[in-house]
Amino acid sequence: MKLTIWGAAQQVTGSMHLLQTDNYNILIDCGIDYEKGTYQEDNLAFPFNPSEIDLVILTHAHIDHSGNLPTLIRMGYSGQILCTGPTADLTEILLYDSVNIFLSKQNKRPKGRRKHYSGPQPLYLQKHVMETTERFVTIGFHKPFKITGAIELTFVPVGHLLGAAAAVLKINDNGVEKKIAFTGDIGRKSYPVLVNPQSLPAVDYLVCEATYGGRLHSKDVSLDDTLIKVIEETCIKNSGRLIIPAFSIGRTQSLIFKLNQIFSKGLLPPVEIFVDSPLANHATDIYRRHHQYVNEEAKSFYEAKGDEFEFDNLTYLQSQKESLAVSNYLEPCIIISSAGMLEGGRIQDHIYYNIQNYYATILFIGYCAKGTLGDRLLRGDPIIRLRNRDLMVYAKILKTDLLSGHGDHEDLMDYIRQQNKTTLKKIFLVHGEINSLTALKSALEAEEYQAEIAERGVIYEL
Repeated sequence: MKLTIWGAAQQVTGSMHLLQTDNYNILIDCGIDYEKGTYQEDNLAFPFNPSEIDLVILTHAHIDHSGNLPTLIRMGYSGQILCTGPTADLTEILLYDSVNIFLSKQNKRPKGRRKHYSGPQPLYLQKHVMETTERFVTIGFHKPFKITGAIELTFVPVGHLLGAAAAVLKINDNGVEKKIAFTGDIGRKSYPVLVNPQSLPAVDYLVCEATYGGRLHSKDVSLDDTLIKVIEETCIKNSGRLIIPAFSIGRTQSLIFKLNQIFSKGLLPPVEIFVDSPLANHATDIYRRHHQYVNEEAKSFYEAKGDEFEFDNLTYLQSQKESLAVSNYLEPCIIISSAGMLEGGRIQDHIYYNIQNYYATILFIGYCAKGTLGDRLLRGDPIIRLRNRDLMVYAKILKTDLLSGHGDHEDLMDYIRQQNKTTLKKIFLVHGEINSLTALKSALEAEEYQAEIAERGVIYEL
């Protein structure tokens, strides 16, 4: 049995792992690599023949794990894609959204270029997404699924996103039973809406993410207290507006539920809340459709008070006209919009109209990659460039990591400690920057685990 890490090796994006037995090839995840310079072109070149892949397993819907599936099919893959029900539905809307992003970049003509400039060619089109969604075969958690007579798959919940799963494979390799698990992305305990990561069965090999290796989340204050303090200061004391950039899928739904809890308990007087993201609206409907997958806290709230994602002072905006009208709303309010890093999306309208507002606060609840507009605000740039204008930053800029969807260093260590170090032969660390990978590897080795930072393209004999 052979393992080759073809993506998210010593970086975060582009997850793609190839597991090969004597006569069967399985690809675990097929994400877009955003760390390559011209990702539309670079993601077209697979390091293997897609037509020779027998099966794809998808751990969860995020684009850095799912976003290159239509390209794989374009290039000749003809098999099934195994995932959970929520993952199938969330991936579908994310892939269609990716097409819109590709096309918008294609049609965006740089200043000074000729009118016939067409921009970068899209990785795929809507018809390729349609072909992809037709390949989904959904499997429930903890239900062993026979792939072949020699290979069995079981999905185990890991939190992080609705439907996200670790993939556990039991393989008869020439008469020897071997078990290998791919964690995908590991979530946090007691996260709003999502279940806690659940223990894996004992395995021989573990391919584990390391996004937050060496880093710890804030623990000295609760999410409720943080939100209450910011809302009280911005919207109640100063009658201003709170703008929260949030990823449409996952982060927005957890934030809405937490705000619902706060206002339903009467911990704050009512403040109008606008959710301005069509993609988030679609995702929220999927969360409702797959309500059996939310955590017990959310289920109990539903039984006692109704829909977690709907309450009196909450409005979901649909059209661009409705979105722009919020700029003329004169009362204190909270605006939740995407994209989370401020790179495109309706959030840019709200930043443009409020960045020079002394009574506005911009609260970041997620990671902002270096060089993004969000990163420039977080590092304290006094002037930003938006829509060909230089804008002074007068709004207050705040950040919290309490809604981060990834487990931190201790969460990762606790997750791995559930494995017996004497029988777990090797841990392959992926999906992390080199500092995070190194920190997690050192911590594991200090506890006598066999850990290795996976290298791209290296064939590991298991």
